[in-house]
Amino acid sequence: MITTCIFDAYGTLFDVASAARAVGDQRADFAPHWVRVATTWRLKQLQYTWLRRITNQHKDFWTVTQDGLDFALEESGLDDTELRDVLLALYWKLAAYNEVPSMLGALKSAGYNTGILSNGSPDMLDGAVKSADLGGVLDAVISVEDIKVYKPDMAVYQLVLDRFNCDAEQVLFVSSNGWDVAGSSAFGFNTLWVNRAGDPMDRLDNKPRWVADDLTGIPALLEGLK
Repeated sequence: MITTCIFDAYGTLFDVASAARAVGDQRADFAPHWVRVATTWRLKQLQYTWLRRITNQHKDFWTVTQDGLDFALEESGLDDTELRDVLLALYWKLAAYNEVPSMLGALKSAGYNTGILSNGSPDMLDGAVKSADLGGVLDAVISVEDIKVYKPDMAVYQLVLDRFNCDAEQVLFVSSNGWDVAGSSAFGFNTLWVNRAGDPMDRLDNKPRWVADDLTGIPALLEGLK
C-alpha cells in the first residue's frame, strides 16, 4: 500500500521556465530570447548534474544553475549582467504549477506522507517552498546535498526510505523528468511521469507505472488503489 508521496521539485512542482517568462513579459529586448534561454538553461543545468556525477566533481545545484544560465545567455549573445542577476533572483521564487497547492493539500488530508526529493540545494528549495507557501503541506524537503550525489544515483532515492522509515513499494515518486522516473522505477518506487509537454517516452529500461498530463489526478488515483 502506498503511504508516502514524493515529488521532484524543478519542472514537477515548480515551473522552471517561469523566471525567464516573467522577464520576457517585462523587457521587450528579452522577449524574443526568453524561450531559447529558458530551454537551454534547463538543459545545461541537467547535463551538468549528470556530468558532475559521473566525473565525481560535485558542486551544489546553485552553482550548476548559474553555470547553465551563463551558457544559455552566451549562446543567445546576451552579455547583460543586470539581466543575469534578475533571472537568478527569480529562480529562488519560481511559480508552482496551479494545481500543486490543492493536490498536496488533498494528499495530506487523506493521510499520506508528502515530500520533495530534489537535486536542489537546501537554501534554494527553502526559498521555492516558502515563495509558493507549500510548507504546510510538505512533511520533508530532501536535498541531494545530504550525500553530495545527484539523481539518478540509487543512493539519492534511498534518502526517502531513510527519512520516512518505509519500503520502496510504499512510495509513489512523481517527476516530470523521464530519466528520473527511470531511475526511481529501477530503485523500486511506484512512479508517475507528469508529461506536461506530451513528449515521447524515453528509451530506457524502466518505465513509469502511470503517466499524467499534470498533477491534478494523483489524490483520486491513490484513492482508487485502496
